[in-house]
Amino acid sequence: MSAGRASEGAGCITWWGFSPARDLLKTGPVKRGGDVNVLLVGSGDPRHILKTISGLQEEERLHLWVIESSMEVVARQLLLLYLALMPKESMGNNEKTEVFLEVFGNGEIRSQTEETLRHTASQLSLSVTETLETATHPCLNTTLLKFKERDELARIFKLWIQPKSSSSSSQSAAPILMSKAWDYRVRQHLGTRYDSKKGCFDWDLKMKLHERGCGVINKQQYARWRERGLAFEMREGVYQITNPSLLSSRVFSQKGNKVAVRGYWGDIVSSPYLSFGIETDDKSMLKTQNGQHIKTAQDISFANVQDLFHSVSSRRGCPPTSSQSDADQPPPESEPKSVTINDLMPLSGISVTFLPLDSLDKLPEKQKFSHFFDSIYFSFSCVHKLGPTVRQIAAPDAVLVVELAKYILDVNKEQEAGFAEKVVSMALDAEFEPWREGKSDDVHAVFIPKRN
Repeated sequence: MSAGRASEGAGCITWWGFSPARDLLKTGPVKRGGDVNVLLVGSGDPRHILKTISGLQEEERLHLWVIESSMEVVARQLLLLYLALMPKESMGNNEKTEVFLEVFGNGEIRSQTEETLRHTASQLSLSVTETLETATHPCLNTTLLKFKERDELARIFKLWIQPKSSSSSSQSAAPILMSKAWDYRVRQHLGTRYDSKKGCFDWDLKMKLHERGCGVINKQQYARWRERGLAFEMREGVYQITNPSLLSSRVFSQKGNKVAVRGYWGDIVSSPYLSFGIETDDKSMLKTQNGQHIKTAQDISFANVQDLFHSVSSRRGCPPTSSQSDADQPPPESEPKSVTINDLMPLSGISVTFLPLDSLDKLPEKQKFSHFFDSIYFSFSCVHKLGPTVRQIAAPDAVLVVELAKYILDVNKEQEAGFAEKVVSMALDAEFEPWREGKSDDVHAVFIPKRN
């Protein structure tokens, strides 16, 4: 029994990952000290970036390099990192966590969140168009992107900034309503079963996500997200403004012509709860009562992201003067929309650099990247890019981490096992071998360079 058409559920663009956040320096053989270089291919969101930063020791320096499959995902990565770097003087940790999760996992957002998003987009647009050689902020470095890619980023940010079109402005295209774009995807996915969609949602939750160990995902919250695209509803407020960072273009063939259609083309089945909401070090949050989880994936997402933000703040180049307990009480005169990119928290010894979309095959040609990366991460959606040239850019004692298909709900158990075997075969062809010293994990496969 399937609750939808295979492959349609995951979508064709990765807005969030299909696995929980991992500290990539603690995944596989632990490597410590000095400068560490980590390459992420197709991670889709900043969960691994934030988690890895949070686990750093004071003297360590971390350089993260990011390759994505589309500029829309790069734009969203920049947006979410910008929000994570907002200083507490302009946005307290509670509010920052709420806004981050709202932008991260909600198809529709509140008006004040839209204001923050638009202001952030305008700052990022200035950053990518006006700083060609030196990054405005080390964690938002786009200087290595191609000129046409930066132009594309600027175009995307402009789409986010555009004010709501009024009836008088007939020149501008009608804005896309997320409610319609989302419902179109649900109808496409469920087909004739659309009229019994609540039963389909329940089946996917209980028989798939819960069976895969995601019992903390709450029935009401999951159904709300499946129906409306609303994963995080933490405040009283009206969530009805389209979140433009979740819109993208998809090319269709129509009567022999290629037509780009703008809409929502991401995941509508697995959920944004996977990134931050299904694992926690605080075991009290996993307690059950009468067989039901007391806390939900939304609660765990909030607690985890808030903890990550506290850890990120501790790497602040100029230590904050007030205590952590004051973090949720920003000065009343300070407004998020007055923050510029120069006001963001500088993180001591940390950089995030975005590389061109097609750069993976070209990195081995550059002397700088020869045996350079200490950890390399491939997402489920980009594992096809794992080839023999990866060994040339991996350090002699590098760790290769590959996201598996456990949380791709349209994949059955046999297909999941087949995918894991395929990953092992590809890694072996690339001169990597399975790391056998750590405990087995069916979420990620971990490899180390073959020993001669």
